[in-house]
Amino acid sequence: MDVLIKNANIIDGSGKASYKGNVGISGGKLIINPPDAVAELEIDATGKYLAPGFIDAHSHGDLIIGTEDAHLFKTTQGVTTEITGQCGLSMAPVSPENLSATQNMLAIGTDRYPDDMVNWRSFSRFLQYANRQKLTANAKMYIGHSSLRIAVMGMANRPATDKELDTMKGILREAMEAGALGFSTGLIYTPSCYAEEKEIIELAKVIEPFNGIYASHMRNEAEHVVEAVKETIDVGRRAGVRVDISHHKMLGKANWGKQKETLRLIHEANDEGISVFCDQYPYTCCMTTLNACMPPWYLENGFDFMTGNLTDSAFREKVRKEMEDPSTPYDNYYLNAGGWGGVYVYYASKTPEAEGHFITDYAKSIGKDPWTAFFDMCVANNCSTGGVYSSMCDEDVCEIIRDPYCIVGSDGLTRNWHEKGHPRASGTFPHAITYFVKEKGILTLEEAVRKMTGLSADYLLIKNKGYIRDGYDADLVLFDYDKLKDTATYDNSNSITEGIESVFVNGQIVYKDKEFTGIYPGQMIRHNA
Repeated sequence: MDVLIKNANIIDGSGKASYKGNVGISGGKLIINPPDAVAELEIDATGKYLAPGFIDAHSHGDLIIGTEDAHLFKTTQGVTTEITGQCGLSMAPVSPENLSATQNMLAIGTDRYPDDMVNWRSFSRFLQYANRQKLTANAKMYIGHSSLRIAVMGMANRPATDKELDTMKGILREAMEAGALGFSTGLIYTPSCYAEEKEIIELAKVIEPFNGIYASHMRNEAEHVVEAVKETIDVGRRAGVRVDISHHKMLGKANWGKQKETLRLIHEANDEGISVFCDQYPYTCCMTTLNACMPPWYLENGFDFMTGNLTDSAFREKVRKEMEDPSTPYDNYYLNAGGWGGVYVYYASKTPEAEGHFITDYAKSIGKDPWTAFFDMCVANNCSTGGVYSSMCDEDVCEIIRDPYCIVGSDGLTRNWHEKGHPRASGTFPHAITYFVKEKGILTLEEAVRKMTGLSADYLLIKNKGYIRDGYDADLVLFDYDKLKDTATYDNSNSITEGIESVFVNGQIVYKDKEFTGIYPGQMIRHNA
């Protein structure tokens, strides 16, 4: 054999109790308790835990695929497979005539646009690029609805015409034939939010023959979260596809506890025969752009146009009134966070003095009221900013993760390791263990690992991964449970996990003792291949 890991406490991904044993690797595949084993490399794992490689059920990794930053964010926390193209955002497809609009939209998750991007009219063409990159993790990808819509109809704020919808269907069908997992929506973001449910259902019907998955950042995760869950499930019902409710949560104190109703709906859907599950990151703060605070219809003409409007005091006052009015029909991140005191700036490159501060504190430091500070910051940064929002509570997060239809995903935005962000980007998977197992005691270690491995592989249709079983792909994480700790915080968002000893991808060690080995065995996984 190539590798023999001896005397490990094996957590096999099934949720069953761990057991002591040996695991061999030969030709990138697992051999459990091989008799009379001899290997080129033997590792004594006495006192350590061996688990399947963690599967990030909700990743934006396609936006920085193959970069050193991608390796740092994923591999150092034990991720060996990521599901990318989430929230309606994917690096493909593009159209040359609308390329700038696509790049403008994707700026939330990347500041790098390869010269080859102009050629990514199809998923097949993007795969040619992706397969040339150095990957320390495997990736499976959704086609993002916003990317698809911009490629066909730009940022138009209207329903798609029959011809435009047929064109989108054709592009999506090609992607499914090439191996895309399905398609995703980001129904709070422009231009995905401009689509009616009919458009989403028609596109979902395209992925049905391929056993594709529909993943949705729903229209609302606050006051109307129950209605949003119903709409998402209805897409699955009417299109006949399985559904992933992305980063399921209840935003805003007035909405805490509504997961009791949303989880009931998920269970009822499964009883009806509609496969519905959700993913979750283990934190009580969410993260997105700061412009997401503002009603999305103001952004339909792009950041440049919005920036120009925000120089006008009358326009600012109009936007402010709508943001302060709870009846304004959008997912209001400003109100969900309880005002500017709950909104933390993590990215504002043109006003770096704002980074690392809540907007109220930043405003006070520069002698402005919070509204003026916010609008001025948007103008200075051409609306390209990022914020963390204090909007959730522990009780809701814990109840959702305990549900059998919930798995773990980071939703990490990973533009650059040196930028401030949300600790979920570099710490989600060790944090799920420290938070739910060590601190809260609501999951066993085996249950937590299952929600990051085997159950994720089952729900996301990832073959031969997620379990430590004979013949499965040798994606593994060896860790010291006592030392395992996520070190990322809101002040220091990007930080290396403690206690991860080795990470194997397709049978090869890519990370050991906090160092990369320089081996890149990760692969783009084609759905149904």
